[in-house]
Amino acid sequence: MTGNKIRTGVIGHPVSHSKSPLIHGYWLKAHGLDGSFEAVDIPCENLEAGIKDLVEQGYRGFNVTIPHKESIMALCDEIDETAQQIGAVNTVTIDDGTLKGSNVDAFGFTENIRSQQPDFSFASGAVVVLGAGGAAKAVVHGLLEHGTPEIFLVNRTKERALILANSSIAPDKINIIDWEKRSKILEGASMLVNTTSLGMKGQDELEIDLSLLPRDALVNDIVYHPLHTDLLVSAEKGGHRVITGIGMLLHQARLAFKTWHGVMPDITPELEDMVQK
Repeated sequence: MTGNKIRTGVIGHPVSHSKSPLIHGYWLKAHGLDGSFEAVDIPCENLEAGIKDLVEQGYRGFNVTIPHKESIMALCDEIDETAQQIGAVNTVTIDDGTLKGSNVDAFGFTENIRSQQPDFSFASGAVVVLGAGGAAKAVVHGLLEHGTPEIFLVNRTKERALILANSSIAPDKINIIDWEKRSKILEGASMLVNTTSLGMKGQDELEIDLSLLPRDALVNDIVYHPLHTDLLVSAEKGGHRVITGIGMLLHQARLAFKTWHGVMPDITPELEDMVQK
């Protein structure tokens, strides 16, 4: 490693679309830190060799995105309690060759809600979550940690939803719902969260009828490309308060940055504008 420069990055496949280098680069400059943050594309079959290479290059740590959040766990020497409970790692710290895995996605999700809708109470009622992948695991964990009394988990394959529910910190609070009933289950919910890729640019659209969702319910789409998905546009037309997905990315990045650099950065209007372009 050259001098005291702190090298960090994000691994995934593909990963060139990631906004993380922009975000962390902004904070490195803002805090006057001598460091770098790079996007590193590592195919699944090269994961172990790719991680070994990062260690040898002197990396301090890295974020983990699709499709490595679960498979990286086998390569970590230590995994914190939150990541173990979620069943996925999205942040790794390298300390003298030791890989320490954590998960800051649940923090990113709940902090995004709290910052955009500070009056919302997670304990106010049932929440409908669409999807059962790695992001859904973090969302469900965050909801349960903040006192959500009941979660309706709706996924296209019921088996994955069952696995997620049974591995959560409160399986008794999770109800598995058939995908075909996604519109009907909205009645009485305090919030709807989409964690699927449906509605993302280049993906199929998310078909859902929001007419039964209470007017005061929140609608959050963790997809941020596009920022205002069809789901959020439809929700706004129906009078619902909406929360875009870019904040989850930014808030989880804050905690990862603190893990590596010891300082919790702020999300400035300038940074928000940059990541939304």
